[in-house]
Amino acid sequence: MATGGLKDQLDVLVNSMHREGVLDEQFKQLQMLQDSSNPGFVAEVIALFCEDSERILAELGNSLDQAVIDFPRVDAYVHQLKGSSSSVGAQHVKLACIQFRQFCEENDKEGCVRALHVVRNEYYNLRSKFEIMLQLEQRIQAYESKRQK
Repeated sequence: MATGGLKDQLDVLVNSMHREGVLDEQFKQLQMLQDSSNPGFVAEVIALFCEDSERILAELGNSLDQAVIDFPRVDAYVHQLKGSSSSVGAQHVKLACIQFRQFCEENDKEGCVRALHVVRNEYYNLRSKFEIMLQLEQRIQAYESKRQK
């Protein structure tokens, strides 16, 4: 497939993620930071976000499995995930974290468990779309590097 077709697919994917509210304007700002001197910038940021998110989600699961919940600790993890989600434009994850934090403030274990389920679902949905996006970007870069040779 020609580079133009791959770029069209990438644009359709990113635009649909914006329309669905999965991504917000912050992601566009992130994309604007990528240029020819750093063509893998967005992929690098997404990889770091996913790595960090996986770690935080595991910590949240472990924290909520305890007999006595340390709600301030849980809230700190959720706050961290909300911040990193916000920085990459992951709007649905960020909004789910805001709801999660309310349950933490209320010391509501059942609410936190339900909120963790929502946050995980939003994150995994985002991650699967990010994976497709990164595959398209890798294919585009591969074609462009072949053309330059």
